[in-house]
Amino acid sequence: MDGALRIRPEDTVAVALQPLATGEAVEAGGARVTLIEDIPMGHKLALRDIAPGEAVIKYGHPIGEATRDIPAGSLVHTHNLRSLLRGEGTYAWRPVRPRLEKAPPASFSGYRREDGRVGIRNELWIIPTVGCVNDTAAALARAAQRLVGPGVDGVCAFRHPYGCSQLGGDQDATRQILAGLCGHPNAGGALLLGLGCENSGVETILTRMDGADHPRLRALVCQEAEDEIEAGLRLLEELAGQMARMSRTACDTRDLVVGLKCGGSDGLSGVTANPVIGGFSDRLVARGGAVLLTEVPEMFGAETILMNRCEDEATFQKTVALINGFKRYFEESGQPVYENPSPGNRAGGITTLEDKALGCTQKSGAAPVRDVLPYGGRVKTAGLSLLAAPGNDLVSSTALAAAGAQMVLFSTGRGTPLGCPVPTLKIASNSGLARRKPRWIDFDAGALLEGGTLDGLADALLSLALAVAGGQPVRSEENGCRDMAIFKNGVTL
Repeated sequence: MDGALRIRPEDTVAVALQPLATGEAVEAGGARVTLIEDIPMGHKLALRDIAPGEAVIKYGHPIGEATRDIPAGSLVHTHNLRSLLRGEGTYAWRPVRPRLEKAPPASFSGYRREDGRVGIRNELWIIPTVGCVNDTAAALARAAQRLVGPGVDGVCAFRHPYGCSQLGGDQDATRQILAGLCGHPNAGGALLLGLGCENSGVETILTRMDGADHPRLRALVCQEAEDEIEAGLRLLEELAGQMARMSRTACDTRDLVVGLKCGGSDGLSGVTANPVIGGFSDRLVARGGAVLLTEVPEMFGAETILMNRCEDEATFQKTVALINGFKRYFEESGQPVYENPSPGNRAGGITTLEDKALGCTQKSGAAPVRDVLPYGGRVKTAGLSLLAAPGNDLVSSTALAAAGAQMVLFSTGRGTPLGCPVPTLKIASNSGLARRKPRWIDFDAGALLEGGTLDGLADALLSLALAVAGGQPVRSEENGCRDMAIFKNGVTL
């Protein structure tokens, strides 16, 4: 393994692929430097002298500007590099026409639903309309575990604190997310559990539902039941009996919707895990599937790459509105648009939001952007769509599930046990993490630095995703990590 990687020929920095020591001679992409300080794995080293105010180039794009002289062979990080990001921007469409060769669909066995969508699990979900009945939902889930068996893959209750005391966009978003989960194809049966006096009650959520989903949905208003546990169990038993008659049938990649997510990233995420997911994404799109990219603040600094891949000007304009809308949200809240890399990100070698975004967006591969979805929106087309949601891991993962993703591919450099309502498949950016946390990690993209190839790993990830679609559990499912969260940015009454 080489000591450092120059990602693009025009880059003025390289990424350390292992810890490098002062005095080592490092060669990367035709540049040779002697290190004048230690460089931790995943961090950046200057390949030439960089002057104050000069743009620092990584991934072929600026990731910020130098705040002082940066000699060749020195560490480039928060002490000498700052973001160039500002507020809302004016953009021009400069279309790039990516072409992906179509490939024959690949097969798996799934559950074909009444509306034509496919579930990759046949689970019984309990979805509270309001946080007041969270404990009731949890009690029902515990009591209903006896129903797990042939036809019922699992019973899950998804707790959240909202559904009442909300106004405007927050209230609408809660309703959309809950309706999206109630009708999700991975739920062979769903119990919508209400209290009875909340703003977003059972009837309100039902108005957001597609009628084709109702055969798999039951509803209970706790204030109207003499014994809500007894009444809820009767409905769950009814659903379980119905689910026992469901079986897997032949499906293919045209039936798959996969969400793309990263969290706990490090400086190798944009070198290994995210490019491997990008290779997977292109393979799924070529086979007729759909992929969803979200985490809008983690597009800042890389947004023009996505904009120029929009398949038409209308989609470009929607992407501009998506980006500027999130920047406006930051500004109206009195927060800077560039404050995103977490302490863990920075410890792992990510310095600025541009640095993070240029690595993050590689999960989308090279496919054209075909659609832009609002928060709470649902996927409407095959290919690559952008979904409005913040960078927060659980909020954005839940949004992907509510939009119709049957699974989420989640890259990480530092590790996380998180799981969302759908199978959450963890891809490690480095083999050390995969070895250290085998109960968290499903796939080791760090193998790219140890003799693996991008094509080989992308093919292997596609094979794993198809196995998961066919019923193979992921680590987060085995560990019982199943949570949800809803985006909130307004007034609470």
